[in-house]
Amino acid sequence: MSAVPMSQSPVFDLAPWSQNHLARVEQALSQWVGHGAPAGLGDAMRYAVLDGGKRLRPLLVLAAYEAACSGGTGAQATPVLADAAIRAACAVELIHAYSLVHDDMPCMDNDVLRRGKPTVHVQFGEAPALLAGDALQAFAFELLTPDDSLIPASVQATLCRLLARAAGSAGMAGGQAIDLASVGVALTEDQLRQMHRLKTGALLQGSVLMGAVCGHAAATAYQALSDYGAAMGLAFQVVDDILDVVADSATLGKTAGKDAAADKPTYVSLLGLERAQAYAQALLTEAHAALVGSGLPDTRALAALADMVVRRSY
Repeated sequence: MSAVPMSQSPVFDLAPWSQNHLARVEQALSQWVGHGAPAGLGDAMRYAVLDGGKRLRPLLVLAAYEAACSGGTGAQATPVLADAAIRAACAVELIHAYSLVHDDMPCMDNDVLRRGKPTVHVQFGEAPALLAGDALQAFAFELLTPDDSLIPASVQATLCRLLARAAGSAGMAGGQAIDLASVGVALTEDQLRQMHRLKTGALLQGSVLMGAVCGHAAATAYQALSDYGAAMGLAFQVVDDILDVVADSATLGKTAGKDAAADKPTYVSLLGLERAQAYAQALLTEAHAALVGSGLPDTRALAALADMVVRRSY
């Protein structure tokens, strides 16, 4: 009987691993975000980022970093690389937070609830919310390029490029533009997949790749982690579409049913609930297969995070 690949091992306990890493992320975000910003801007920035959210993207950065360091061809974990990884983890969360602030505004989704509390524009006003989002986006790249850092300049530059691509017209912003243009439009499955690969999947995949860069993953492992990130990122959106139909606002921490109310195309509206659920499971299988093919000896945290994403309650 062949051994069970480590990435598929059922003995890994995600909870203590996540708690340890989340504590590090929360401490770093609290230490770095919003201090010294004038005229109440810092308060709005901190409100948008702290005390809420699952922090999936930072966890993906750190899990990929650790997986890359576990391989014989990757880097050995050092304080310098660990600093790069925690900065990358916080940077992707800042980009995610800024996108939520802007998405919730009246000119976009006009939502009033996010992470179980009033959205930033409801709490602080539209203009301060807009500025808070702008400032969070800029600060993400400042975090990746610290003064007098021992992090190699090539690593800093690569992290900035990956994050910029994941957030820009070839990623999240481009996907959002497609989403806005698709209200009331009957998209094909391929068109819907492309929209969600950009809108949601790109930043999740980018998180994995940034962690791989921090750990100096070899080319084969880097490509496998990219494939994992692509499958897991798309699965996240499929499950989000499912939850928008079957979960309530208290469970989601945001307004349920808003996609249907806005006549937006979703996997559930296109495929139906059962086929959408089956597709999420197929993507989870793809993600696990990519991890097994990576050649990395310990990808259990990445495997467990993919399981968590797809098996959210629905």
